[in-house]
Amino acid sequence: MNTTQVKPFSKDILHLENIEAVCDRIAEKLRKDVGQTLQRRGGVVGISGGIDSSVCLALSVKAFGPEKVTGIMLPEQDSSGDSKSLALKLAAKFGVETLEENITGALEGFGCYRRRDEAIARVVPDFDPAVDKSKIEIKQDISKNIPAIFSITVIKPDGEVISKLLPAKEYLQIVAATNFKQRTRMSMLYYHAERLHYAVIGTPNKHEVEQGFFVKYGDGGADVMPIGHLYKTQVYQLARHLGVPQEIIDRTPTTDTYTAEQTQEDFFYQLPFAEMDLIWYGWENQYHAGEVGEVMGRTAQEVENIYKSFERKKKTTEYLRMRPIF
Repeated sequence: MNTTQVKPFSKDILHLENIEAVCDRIAEKLRKDVGQTLQRRGGVVGISGGIDSSVCLALSVKAFGPEKVTGIMLPEQDSSGDSKSLALKLAAKFGVETLEENITGALEGFGCYRRRDEAIARVVPDFDPAVDKSKIEIKQDISKNIPAIFSITVIKPDGEVISKLLPAKEYLQIVAATNFKQRTRMSMLYYHAERLHYAVIGTPNKHEVEQGFFVKYGDGGADVMPIGHLYKTQVYQLARHLGVPQEIIDRTPTTDTYTAEQTQEDFFYQLPFAEMDLIWYGWENQYHAGEVGEVMGRTAQEVENIYKSFERKKKTTEYLRMRPIF
């Protein structure tokens, strides 16, 4: 690690000083990328009431004007009921036309729910998908340098919680089946983008792109990704500046993929965003683990272990970011 840094590490190191200028630059690049490079006349954004898609919609309105942006709601049977109401509130705030495409039928056709539930039932034999809720979780402490071990959690109607370690075969089948959701959504976004001669505006942030928290050719498939260089806490900074509704800013980020409520931290990141962003910045800018630990209230060894976890995630998900080999 390089211990010589021009800027001392601090908790304010990711604060955007001139946020209006940041938004202007992103909007200008969006106009150029979509209008000149892609030669499209506007953008479609999949909106779900989440912070990332909300900021992308707001930036798209800033770039193209509300009349050239369409917000697409893509619910399915497992979606949170809050997603639609928040998406509609967002669209109304920015004066954007919305369309709703329920993808439950398409997912049933792919066997998404059936394939997922078959794998869960092999681990939890009395799992009843008609009434039980389920989700995948990571239980490990990222600071202890232990590779991720996934578990399946089933919640019974009476509140009983059953949690079991998830064998690799079942884990892979559950993830492969649920990935139909993101890929189906992206197919629908491209239908409307092509119909309107618009571009698909991707919503992943920096962590999703670089840590591999996206589905290849699903939410990772888009024409432009305006916030792909921004840390999650910076996305929140933009949200407040752009006027994203407070209910969306206050909402806990979820995957909105499984039937049981599941935060992104539970499923993948293993750290709160405010802490993860800073330690990731320290890692990629080669700050010594001791300097970062002193600021973050962790030991140098804990930070070093988190650095190793970041490195491991980036390496193991590299195939997601690769272009086809030919």
